[in-house]
Amino acid sequence: MNASENLAALAGMLASGGVEVVDCSGVLGPDTPILQLPPDFAKNTPKVEIHKISEYDNDGPFFAWNWMVLGEHSGTHFDAPHHWITGKDYADGFTDSLDVQRLVAPVNVIDCSAQSAADEDFLLTAEQIKSWEKEHGEIGKNEWVVMRTDWDKRVDDEDKFLNADETGPHSPGPTPDAIEYLLSKGIVGWGTQCIGTDAGQAGGMEPPYPAHNMLHRDNCFGLASLANLDKLPAKGAILIAAPLKIARGTGSPIRALALVPKG
Repeated sequence: MNASENLAALAGMLASGGVEVVDCSGVLGPDTPILQLPPDFAKNTPKVEIHKISEYDNDGPFFAWNWMVLGEHSGTHFDAPHHWITGKDYADGFTDSLDVQRLVAPVNVIDCSAQSAADEDFLLTAEQIKSWEKEHGEIGKNEWVVMRTDWDKRVDDEDKFLNADETGPHSPGPTPDAIEYLLSKGIVGWGTQCIGTDAGQAGGMEPPYPAHNMLHRDNCFGLASLANLDKLPAKGAILIAAPLKIARGTGSPIRALALVPKG
C-alpha cells in the first residue's frame, strides 16, 4: 500500500469501529490535582478556575461560554523542552514552535501497575525496560514510551494522588539510567500517570529529576497525569499528544488520544 491507501484504510477502520479512540486524559477542572512546590519557592500553579460568562441568560441569551484560570502544567499535560533549564536554548522548544510531526507516534506501554501497587516509590530501570523489550519487541525511534501505574485511579482524591508526607511526594517513576536508555533509542517522549514525569523522590537522584533534566536536554517531550493506559496494548497503538499553540509556551494541558486496534 502507498501512503494514501494506508490513510484511507485507517479512515475506514475508524469509521467502522475497527480502531477505537481511547481518551488518555483526565478531567480538567477545580478538583484537578495540581503539583505543589516546596515552601521555599515563591509561587505555585493555582487551582483551575472556571468562570461563567453567559449561559442562555441576560449576559448572552443564545450562547454559553466560560473563562478560566489555568496553569500550563495542569492536569493531563505536555512538557515542552523549554520547561526545564536543560532545554532552554532550543529555538523549537516552545509549544508554538515545536515540530508537530513528532506529536503523533506509536506508543509503547510498559505495565508497572503491579509493582506500583506494591511499592509507591517503585522505580523503573533500564534493565527492566530491556526485559520488557525481549517480551514485546524493540522500542523504535520516534516513538512514545509511557509507564502504566494505574495512578489515575487516585485522581478523585488529591491527597492520594499527590501522596506527600514530611519527606516529600511518593510516586513511581523512572531511574536516570532508564531515561538515558530510552533516549539512546531515539524516543520522541516519555509519559506517566502521576503528577509529573519523574518519580516523587526524584529530587534526590543524580541528576535530580532525570526525566525532566535529560528529556528536555535532548529536545524531547514529557507527558504527565495520563489516564486509561490500562486500555492500551503494550504495542500497536498510536498516541496523539498535541499541546495548545501557546506563544512561547513551556507546556500545555492536552487531550491525549490513543488509536487502538480492536481485538
